[in-house]
Amino acid sequence: TSPGSIYYCEAVVSTQSTGKFLPNVRSATTSVVLERLEKKKQEALLGGGQHRIDAQHKKGKLTARERIEVLLDEGSFVEWDQLVEHDCTDWNMDKTHFAGDGVVTGTGTINGKQVFLFSQDFTVFGGSLSAAYASKICKIMDHAEMVGAPLLGLNDSGGARIQEGVASLGGYGDIFLRNVLLSGVVPQISLIMGPCAGGAVYSPAITDFTFMVKGTSHMFITGPDVVKQVTNEAVTQEELGGSGAHCSTSGCAAGACENDVHLLLQTRRLMEFLPSNNKEKAPIRPSTDPADREIHALDNIVPNSPISPYDIKHIVEFLVDEGDFFEIMPDYAKNIVVGFARMNGETVGIVGNQPLVAAGCLDINASVKGARFVRFCDSFNIPLIILEDVPGFLPGTQQEHGGIIKHGAKLLYALAEATVPKLTVITRKAYGGAYVVMNSKHIRADVNYAWPSSEIAVMGSKGAVAIICRGDPDLEKREQEYIDTFANPFPTAKKGFVDDVIMPRDTRKRLCADLKWLRNKSQKNPWKKHGNIPL
Repeated sequence: TSPGSIYYCEAVVSTQSTGKFLPNVRSATTSVVLERLEKKKQEALLGGGQHRIDAQHKKGKLTARERIEVLLDEGSFVEWDQLVEHDCTDWNMDKTHFAGDGVVTGTGTINGKQVFLFSQDFTVFGGSLSAAYASKICKIMDHAEMVGAPLLGLNDSGGARIQEGVASLGGYGDIFLRNVLLSGVVPQISLIMGPCAGGAVYSPAITDFTFMVKGTSHMFITGPDVVKQVTNEAVTQEELGGSGAHCSTSGCAAGACENDVHLLLQTRRLMEFLPSNNKEKAPIRPSTDPADREIHALDNIVPNSPISPYDIKHIVEFLVDEGDFFEIMPDYAKNIVVGFARMNGETVGIVGNQPLVAAGCLDINASVKGARFVRFCDSFNIPLIILEDVPGFLPGTQQEHGGIIKHGAKLLYALAEATVPKLTVITRKAYGGAYVVMNSKHIRADVNYAWPSSEIAVMGSKGAVAIICRGDPDLEKREQEYIDTFANPFPTAKKGFVDDVIMPRDTRKRLCADLKWLRNKSQKNPWKKHGNIPL
């Protein structure tokens, strides 16, 4: 071949003995391609350039790639589509291109578990989403579904790329569809590590858990400027959509961390509790905490007075392996506590009424919080342990007009529908409809225990006597009679609605033993396309 041909090689050595040709490297164009490839890859690593990286650091934020390095096991990340660029020509966009187009995508491991992830790069076009950018995210979402691996999204974006118009909006739609299709198939976790505005917020909203960084992350449909223009209301980004607003008021976020590194390390910890997909059982890891450990401190943890509060989290920490409890939504609807722990090495979901807040009453927010968590656990085969001390649903016009009937039914629906192992321990009060809702035997709980301090009745003694003994001159005596008759576990135990009245010290031992035989539980609901939960 002539030296001018693209196939020309500097030298080719032939060996008759082997019949093989040994090229002495390289085609004339290969070196050019390699040089261009190396340049492109170096450009991709720099994102929007060093000056924008420096600006990101000044805000106390890591770059998209630095976040991946912290989140994944060292050396495990394999990047996809590093050289993708947008194809927009409007508004002079054809003159500006960045390799990767503002999002880093790929796969890697967290504590050895395969995950897929995308990390939005604010240094490139403010992290704004283009059609090409969206296609990168969709590709890793499709592969996460195909192999049954968790999906993590690191969000730091100004929203849709305006210059691309409806193509950018279509990209969001493609992502939202996959979020919905992956729901209940693989765990989806969103980390908000910068702005997340406009339509972009609906992807995190559909995922299982959304976490934020204090001070540097924000979520809102419309920003402060639009709010001011439309409603004349002056509000800051932090007030409108900061971590404080979403963790304690709106309930859109499951928690917040002090900085990027803290959030990424906490995400690694959370992943240890979760299976990779809906076909796996709850993870089990070796535990040095004896399954039959007696906890004598529990015998005296519930106050003698029925109106004295105590912290349900203390009971949780006593019960679970090594006291390790990963609480979800700790600052929202504090009258109910939910989170992940382990019993004899097996991941469990904990749901407990919190007597320290509103006496542990169920209200709208607590019901929604509890229902959402229960449905996640049921989707991913995580057994549920319910710690019950509930005096009923919170009364008042605010709750009634806010829809407590409908919202309270969500928790009832979620627990009744769940087919994972379900165990309940009544520590003190179990009154009225809330008794039924909190995983009673009547809605297919597998095991129900009561402590000697439990009171299981239609309502509290004072209210009950005021109704059934109206006009009686000795209401105090009647109240004591009611307490002796109903405010104890025996009537419920007689009917088999609790399986046993146990000493609190034996609770861990009994629960661990029950979870062991319940690992083989098989229960199915009637066939349906899907139920119609009261949303």
